[in-house]
Amino acid sequence: MRKIVHRHLGKVVAGAAIAVAGTAVMVGITLPGTAGADDTGGNNGGQTAQQAAQGQGTDAPPPGVVEEAPSEGDKGTGDDPLTDDEMERAAKLAASPQLRNGGENVEGDRGPQRVGVDLAEPDADEADDRSAPRRAEVTFYDYKADALVTRTVNLDTGKVEQSTTEHGVQPPLSRAEYAEAAKLLIADPLGAGMKADYKDATDKELTSPDQLLLNGAVYRAAPGAQPAVLDQCGEHRCVRLFPKVKNGPWIDARSFVIDLSARKVAKLDLR
Repeated sequence: MRKIVHRHLGKVVAGAAIAVAGTAVMVGITLPGTAGADDTGGNNGGQTAQQAAQGQGTDAPPPGVVEEAPSEGDKGTGDDPLTDDEMERAAKLAASPQLRNGGENVEGDRGPQRVGVDLAEPDADEADDRSAPRRAEVTFYDYKADALVTRTVNLDTGKVEQSTTEHGVQPPLSRAEYAEAAKLLIADPLGAGMKADYKDATDKELTSPDQLLLNGAVYRAAPGAQPAVLDQCGEHRCVRLFPKVKNGPWIDARSFVIDLSARKVAKLDLR
């Protein structure tokens, strides 16, 4: 396998080589009745093991119970994290008709790309006031204007209290943007190596971003470090992907940059 994958542009690499997406943690679980399994005691030992397995021994722990997470409710208080209901409401309030009709998302459809919804910092005179109104800061990336739009929504009144539009500001990418970047790379001739590496690892064809675990980073143009087609990265929304086969190895795609604004793929010279 190693000899095969190194022929391709993507190169499947060991997970430890590009551990950028996170860390997997193995959790050990001790099952009831396994303690003291090496004890020998004839019939008594057998009876004790049977009682433990059935949860009937005098010292056996009670059977585990899985409880549902408590409902977070539709509204938090103070500096509690935003609830799902609050995030959805804030996003709807922040997306004015003008923004929805004039903006464009990462797929080229009408309406800006929602990037994030976070609890806004309280005003200085409200810092210690638990009854102060909660506000959400909603960020959109408008691909039509290549602009970051940030709106602060008062969740008590439902009003947008502040709105800013910035160019050349690149917040972390959303899942939808990672997926679209992978989709563009898969469809581009430059993605042939990544698709070949995926087939080497799984014996299946790579046709959709859903087949990968995706992470990445915003890419900004650096003089002399990229082809001219990427000169606008930073003003444009560009990404370098770190794809991983689900339940499999990483695929080295670091040499590729996807310009989501121009919907183009380019290859860096990493020599």
